[in-house]
Amino acid sequence: MQPKIVLVGAGSTSFGPPMFNDIFLSDLLEGSTVVLHDVNKKKLEMVYDLLEIENERQKNKLHLERTTNRAKAFKDADFIINSIEVGNRMELWRQDYEIPRKYGATQILGECGGPGGTFHAWRIIPSIVEIVKDAEKFCPNAFLINFSNPLSRVCLAIKRSVKELKFIGLCHQIAFLVGYLPNMFKKSIRELKMGVGGLNHFAFLLSLEDLLTGKDLMPTFNEQALDYFRGYEHRFEFSTLTFEVFKKFGWFCYAGDNHVGEYLQFGEEFTQTKDMIDWINFIDNEGQFVHYKYLNYHKRLKRGRYPSKGILFERTSGERAVPIIEAIITDKNSYEFAVNIPNDNITDNLPQDLILECSATVNKNGVHGVKLGKIPRNIAALLRIEASIQDLCVDAVLNKSKDLAIACLATDPNVGSFGIAEEMFNEMSQIQKDYLPKFK
Repeated sequence: MQPKIVLVGAGSTSFGPPMFNDIFLSDLLEGSTVVLHDVNKKKLEMVYDLLEIENERQKNKLHLERTTNRAKAFKDADFIINSIEVGNRMELWRQDYEIPRKYGATQILGECGGPGGTFHAWRIIPSIVEIVKDAEKFCPNAFLINFSNPLSRVCLAIKRSVKELKFIGLCHQIAFLVGYLPNMFKKSIRELKMGVGGLNHFAFLLSLEDLLTGKDLMPTFNEQALDYFRGYEHRFEFSTLTFEVFKKFGWFCYAGDNHVGEYLQFGEEFTQTKDMIDWINFIDNEGQFVHYKYLNYHKRLKRGRYPSKGILFERTSGERAVPIIEAIITDKNSYEFAVNIPNDNITDNLPQDLILECSATVNKNGVHGVKLGKIPRNIAALLRIEASIQDLCVDAVLNKSKDLAIACLATDPNVGSFGIAEEMFNEMSQIQKDYLPKFK
């Protein structure tokens, strides 16, 4: 019997259609039931209308449903893929970036790390906790895949909120490195085996093997990496900060300057403010372009002039949700370069109550992290700082504790002051009062 797959947040044109497209391209998943679920009925209906006509064109390859009722969506679900946001993502992101810096915070982006990432987590975690508790209630055997940011903090909140539900977090940041390694070593990516470890947007390449010969390629990578990546330097990917971290710590962080810099007090020293603002603007413009494209297609559909080309693509999005679902169904025992899962003795010198980004194998029993033992002391020291902030961040929101919330902000290296923490907390509590929890 084919699985039932629920897309939570399917009304997002940046998530719903691409994920449906990936499922649609899977021969293994033909005949599956795909349920589009969103609390925004208007957006959900638009995406459903577009995907319904696409599915009909292909003789209903999938059984497509939509509902705003979560209990109905989750009933007998086998897989849940979540990618929700709360409120106007870009408007709130700009506040997350600007307000902390107004009071002296050194954060460079404010999406997943720094005080901005903390406010982002506090807005979204309550809704995701409701989702996963409903999943545990209505489909306890389902496997949940989370894409919502801030990924590490969201997944830690999931871990602390449900006991039995199997879940992972996925991020496409590893694709930055995957795109360069084949050219660097003149080999197919299928001939290379990476081992990674760390936190989401703050993880490092720890091992690299030639699968054909068994040769350890890390010495070659370490010798060539600086010169090679300087040849492809990009302000949104590998640039000055990535190179500085590699030189000082000896391990290559693959998240890109704009992401790893969120967690480092010295991130501002090696990045340009304009670059970070340009990145936020880029994401905003890209999202608007996609949304208006689908809005236009929907208007043409309603006028009976739907474009013959349609909205589906012949290639997948590159996200790993569908390959992981396939591997679980077929007991493939496949290898994933980077997933986000609880630290169940995967590494010894980071907290066990932590969500790690690491390599993993996938089979019918789920996703299993590759054991790392002790990761290098110097990068472990960096990661433990962020781990402590994530601990406080999640504890504060789950308990709605104002004292813990301010302590979390003050402890962040990008803040470092209770005075600054209280000032930004008070202002954000006012301007984001419709979205932040009622801390007590």
